[in-house]
Amino acid sequence: MSADIHQPETAYMIPTSVKEVKALGWEWIDIIIFTGDAFVDHPSFGTAVIARYLQKAGYRVAVVPQPNWRDDLRDFRKLGAPRLYFGVNAGAMDSMVNHYTASKRLRSDDAYTPGGKAGQRPDYAVTVYTGILKRLYPEIPVVIGGIEASLRRLTHYDYWKDDLMPSVLVASGADWLCYGMGERPMLELTRAIEAGRNLSDMRKIPQLAFFMTGKCRDKDALVLHSYEECREDRKAFAENFHLIETHANMLHPSVIIEPVADGYVRVNPPYPPASQEEMDSFWDLPFTKQPHPRYKGKHIPAYEMIKFSINTHRGCFGGCNFCTIAAHQGKFIQSRSEDSIVREAEEMRSLPGFAGNISDLGAPTANMYGMKGRDEKLCAVCRRKSCLFPSPCRNLDRSHDRLLRLYARIASIKGIRHAYIGSGIRYDLFLDENGFVDSSSCPYLKELILEHTSGRLKVAPEHTEEHVLKYMAKPSFRLFIRLRKEFDRITAAGGRHCSLVPYFISGHPGCTMRDMERLSRNPALKGLYMDQVQDFTPTPMTTSSVMYYTGLDPRTMEKVFVERDIERKRSQKSFFFKKKLY
Repeated sequence: MSADIHQPETAYMIPTSVKEVKALGWEWIDIIIFTGDAFVDHPSFGTAVIARYLQKAGYRVAVVPQPNWRDDLRDFRKLGAPRLYFGVNAGAMDSMVNHYTASKRLRSDDAYTPGGKAGQRPDYAVTVYTGILKRLYPEIPVVIGGIEASLRRLTHYDYWKDDLMPSVLVASGADWLCYGMGERPMLELTRAIEAGRNLSDMRKIPQLAFFMTGKCRDKDALVLHSYEECREDRKAFAENFHLIETHANMLHPSVIIEPVADGYVRVNPPYPPASQEEMDSFWDLPFTKQPHPRYKGKHIPAYEMIKFSINTHRGCFGGCNFCTIAAHQGKFIQSRSEDSIVREAEEMRSLPGFAGNISDLGAPTANMYGMKGRDEKLCAVCRRKSCLFPSPCRNLDRSHDRLLRLYARIASIKGIRHAYIGSGIRYDLFLDENGFVDSSSCPYLKELILEHTSGRLKVAPEHTEEHVLKYMAKPSFRLFIRLRKEFDRITAAGGRHCSLVPYFISGHPGCTMRDMERLSRNPALKGLYMDQVQDFTPTPMTTSSVMYYTGLDPRTMEKVFVERDIERKRSQKSFFFKKKLY
């Protein structure tokens, strides 16, 4: 190998085939990433972000998208063994959520595959891909990551098997698991593997998990009930989850140890929230923002949805019990600079097909951009899961002034006609039951409705019944009623024809058929576009999935009604459409 191996190369299109590797003149590949998605070189796709970030550090990275796992495994052999390690992810979604509906019916399409074709990845893709690589190349390390590995890093309930499963590290046999947003841990791990660092030293890298045999001797670690204990006692599983979730939302959490079989899974604490400069560096990469040329212009539905979108920040402090965002991205908001976002908007004008409309200027929750605690020392010792539930934290700065400044800068760019907000918003950030919370709140809502909504403002009250909302960790429905009043006032005064579209969840723990009947008859919903009801799907590493499996609220250990019968769950959803009055 050449002496300049550590020097960054000129940016190249990430290769996916032997022909493309040869065209680059490579004699070796440092890292080969296998993914369940088609390869799209866009910052909304984690595979592209990690590949480009490692490329920037001077590593040669190749990607094998959607390998065939059912034939002679030629896709797993074609590029040979990498110099350092294999990376594996299931794609931008958990493969089981991708494959099956809440009724456990097989989906007929896949938004992350060319042509929307279904069946191009296996169930439990991380485990299947890793198992194949370990059989073919037992001496090469495998690092798993992405949403599927991240949310299955410890004992978890699997809705599709209706069973409690151990860490995906145990099931897959992977050497390392990188959870959360992986730029920093993956770069440090890559450098450690290349340098041949001592294994005990590598095991201190933040944001990694791994399996070890024997007993843990770390006296400062948080030791959970074992996987076997959780299988025997659902209360033990609920207790585990409460501790895991508490530490996941702390700024300085402990090492987590979970015994399983003849050893234990160790989860190291994450890196601190990324600084603004670090966030900018994650986007300051040579993305083409196009699907790989191998697809020859084929339609990839997920790409079509986000190709003209801009991500402003990461994280969410809303703490909804059914949501996985904080478990993967973290509770603390990590924002890009306004300059970085404006540069991306300016560069977007040169993209093929761009007509001046940014489809989404947002993030998991669009209006959390730049938000944090007024006194960050208080945040450093806080153990709250949510900064908004059961009531907004007094230390939270909910000002939308910075976001309004960003919108103004984007609007001033020549060639940008509209910057829509397609992401969700939290209306409890600018409204309470008494009205607007500060001087920026009314201007924000007015601009959101009149300037950044394409015709429908989508919001998620999730339910109307207070006891169900409590189990969801969502604000009172009275706040939605207040929102509708302000929405109607603003649209009438602005002469704007715009619809308010509420989203709801049926079948959530605590929700009965009677609750869905009350929802359908709520007079505050009269006249609204009302077909946005989703049947609850228990996904790994959420409070709601723990409630579903155990029948217990892990925060209080009180019993919760759970509708587990699939037909009755389906009836809860369909009842809304059959019986609603308006």
